[in-house]
Parts: sequence; structure tokens; C-alpha cells
Amino acid sequence: MNPKPQLTHTREELAAALSALEGSVALVMTMGALHRGHLELVRQAHELADHVVVTIFVNPTQFAPGEDYDAYPRTLDADMEALSTVGADVVWAPSNDDAYPVPATTRIDAGPVAHILEGATRPTHFAGVALVVTKALNLIRPEVALFGQKDAQQLAVIRTFVRDLDIPVRIQGVEIVRDSDGVALSSRNQYLSDAEREHARALSRAIDEARAAAALGVPVSEVLRAAQQVLDAEEGVEPDYVAIVDDDDFTLLAGSGSAADQVNTELRCASFERWAAQGTMRARILLAARVGATRLIDNADVMVSVSGDAR
Repeated sequence: MNPKPQLTHTREELAAALSALEGSVALVMTMGALHRGHLELVRQAHELADHVVVTIFVNPTQFAPGEDYDAYPRTLDADMEALSTVGADVVWAPSNDDAYPVPATTRIDAGPVAHILEGATRPTHFAGVALVVTKALNLIRPEVALFGQKDAQQLAVIRTFVRDLDIPVRIQGVEIVRDSDGVALSSRNQYLSDAEREHARALSRAIDEARAAAALGVPVSEVLRAAQQVLDAEEGVEPDYVAIVDDDDFTLLAGSGSAADQVNTELRCASFERWAAQGTMRARILLAARVGATRLIDNADVMVSVSGDAR
């Protein structure tokens, strides 16, 4: 067992703890309720820097009215124990007043990537994410910051504004960690009843079916349909969307449900033209669905054909 990380709350405590660290720093940002996916971020952070700083903060600016801000699990004592198993150095767990000493009036808009899919369903979400991530990067000044691939669009948004604003940090994505039943680990999974957990497995099955279809070289529309059919057939699952994006720039290539009308034909054609010589392109399939009262997301990389109706 490693020693518990140093817990800080105020900006002054954080600055003092950071000043005592010699060498490079990696940052892992979380909203707490830590699971094995978060701990994997910390483990990989140790491979990239001398010290690891973890933030634990349920950020109010990324929740819209009526979302689960008040209900979101807050388990700081258990989180500190969990971090002791992977050796984080410093934890910053600010109050709202510590994170936002004055009400925030600045808005960071990462452009088109922030306004499709999750950005269309939750219009204020990514602006809140961008704001809190920028604040943490400015306060902690890490050499590298790690974010989970489960929130693939969030990762794309962060990479976009970090690049566009010339923030001097390397953004490192970390692969999804799944439970033995295939369900992607998420703090919101604890909202699920036993029966709902059974239904939630349909998301990873849908991804498996889509990847199997893609391996046959079928058009992108068929890859999308393979996933959609699994979700539609599962009792207790209310799909929001299935989408396929260019994994390089998050251009939306195909979508169903709420994503059906979000495809920009001009951008889609440009993506496929870039990959025409290879015959296939690196893409990502993304799903969102409500299981009971809980909204879940999942995704995976996939190689898709650039022929057929894809163009």
C-alpha cells in the first residue's frame, strides 16, 4: 500500500503542494466516485511523469438544470483510499468557491466538435468541461494530462481547444476499461438496478456487432445499422443515437436517432477523400442510450470501408 496522497482543498494548499514536487507532473481530472478506469489513468500517468496530481471535483458548469449534479456520487474518503493503491502524489478536491472564486462569465467554445452528438443533447456541457479543464491546466501546469477514451467526444473537445489555444500540455487518451460483462466502467453505473445492468450490456454487444460488420467491408450505413439493431432489440434500452466519426478529427460520417440529421455531407466527403488511397479509414463508433433513468455512453475504434454509400 502506498501512502495516501496529500489532500488539498484551497488554491493556496494546492500551490504549496505543487511547489514541493521536483520533476515532471501528470494530471488526471476526475469527478470522484473512482473506479478501476480512473485508477488505470493514474497508473499510466506514473509512466509518463515523475508525479501525479488528481483532481476530484463535481464541476457544476458542465451540468444543465435537471441533470444529476446533486445526485452525482461524492465519495472522497473512499476515493483517497483507492488512490493509495496506485500512488497519486497530490489530490486537489476544491469546493465550488475554491474552483470558482468569482462566478465564471467566460465561455470556451471548441467549435463544431462540441456541438454534435453529446453537444447537441447537452448544449452547455462541453463549454463547462472546457472551462474547468483550462482552469486546472493553468493552476497545475502539468507536462501531460490523461483522459479516458470512454468520453471520446470530450477527449476530442479537449484536444481541440488545447491545440487552438496553444496550451503547453500533452493530452494523452487512455483506453476504456470494461467490467467482465463488457460494460464500460462509469461512475454512473451504480445508478443501475440489477435488471438494468443486464440491459446495459447491449451497448457493448452493439459495438461488437458493428465491428464485425465493418470487418466484412460493408458500407458505413450497414455498420451503423448493425449496432442500432442490437439496441432496438433490447428491452429496457432507449437509444439516443448511434454515430460513426472520423477518428482523426471527429467528423460525423453517419448517424441514427438524434444524430441522423447532424451529418455535414461536405465534411464527410472530405474525410473519405483523405482516406481514399488506403481503401479504409480509422473511425470510431459511438453510442448513447438511456437504461432506466441512467444515460450511458460507449464507443470503440473501428476500421471502415471508404467505398459504397460512404461517399
